[in-house]
Amino acid sequence: MRRPEHDSLPPSIAPRFVPLPAEPEVIVIGAGAAGIAAARELDRAGIAVAVLEARGRVGGRVATAALRGHAVDLGAHWLHAGPINPLVRLAEARGEPLRIAAQESHVRVGRRPGRPSEAAALGRAFTVADRAMTDGAARGGPDRPAASALPPGLGPWGRRVERVHGLVSGRPLGEVSLQDFPSMEYGDNRFIAGGYGGYLARLAQGLPIALDTPVTGLDWTGPGVRVACAGGGTFSAKAVIVTIPTMVLRRASLFTPALPPAVAAALDGFSVGLYEHAVLHWPSCPFRGNDRLASLVGGHHPVPGLLTRIDGTPFHYFELDYAMTAALDARRAGPDGARRLVRRALEQHFGARALHDLSIPVVSEWRHDPWSRGSWAVVPPGHAGARQALQAPVGERIWFAGEALSRLQWGTAGGAYAEGLRAGAEVAGRLRSSGERTRTPDAA
Repeated sequence: MRRPEHDSLPPSIAPRFVPLPAEPEVIVIGAGAAGIAAARELDRAGIAVAVLEARGRVGGRVATAALRGHAVDLGAHWLHAGPINPLVRLAEARGEPLRIAAQESHVRVGRRPGRPSEAAALGRAFTVADRAMTDGAARGGPDRPAASALPPGLGPWGRRVERVHGLVSGRPLGEVSLQDFPSMEYGDNRFIAGGYGGYLARLAQGLPIALDTPVTGLDWTGPGVRVACAGGGTFSAKAVIVTIPTMVLRRASLFTPALPPAVAAALDGFSVGLYEHAVLHWPSCPFRGNDRLASLVGGHHPVPGLLTRIDGTPFHYFELDYAMTAALDARRAGPDGARRLVRRALEQHFGARALHDLSIPVVSEWRHDPWSRGSWAVVPPGHAGARQALQAPVGERIWFAGEALSRLQWGTAGGAYAEGLRAGAEVAGRLRSSGERTRTPDAA
């Protein structure tokens, strides 16, 4: 498999780790947001933990690289849902450099700026659509596609609303469970200076993490667990927390014996969500104001999403949705094909001459990353109970954690971190109740 461009760039921060314990009580598989949270929670409880990470860095689908002197996120960038996001609360407590996401956005219709009346009409269409889907989910009843709840009277802005919601859902709304909508509140979001990946790297500092250690097998036939790694290494422990993305888990035969049918069905029922970034370096971009979304309406080539002037820099994100990435893959276009598509889409609205200083240093391809296989897990219609089903431990030895398990913050690093905290606390409680804790908890 071709190495994705985003994986070829070194992380902006490489934290220092402590050695793995000789006799870990708990093994955490994966050092993304969920794995870091679980390890911090277990370490705080005084439990010997070993974290095994397949990549050569921490963070999972949250990665920050240095581009032309700036820290740029190549995966997750938004800290969504501030009031319920544990990473926001933790950042505030640590004094991390958070900033509120701008509420103002740009609207452009064809080659002209949108009129105030057009921006207001687009805002009303979003409000009506969101209320209709939220009310439809609250009424319950048989699970159905989220698109079925959209009202018919959205007018010419309806297609734009549906495309944006499809972008942030990872699939078209016809393929997303209404009972799983909405995913989060977008009115209270944060960004973090230095990048989201840099923040997670700081949280991993001092943890017992082994990089470049992919897990190849997990045997739970005995009273504990035995984990095999590439290269022949093995680890034994009383419990394991698996934070591998569901898209990777279901393609790997890791478990001996196989997982119970209900658990396997929950994993298999998710759809792959796709949301990719083309990182633009465009100093002369006509949009002003830091960290603002732009809606570009009209044209043959749609622009699902555009985030401009990131942290006040000349960098911007052109966001590619499921339909665009599927079309690129069908043509085997690769990242250069994505670059050509982005240029054509922007030329519709600004003309070729306005792009004279545009470069696209990197295009993310999380769908082709062997340790991700997609951007996040999507619940299709009829599969609404899968997230909760995976929260139950298997054999009192195997716990799952990650964004796929979060009902309120799915698809986000905040949701993954919350699920890592939950799993870590549950494992710690189980070891305490059985009298198996061996270390004194940290005072913190």
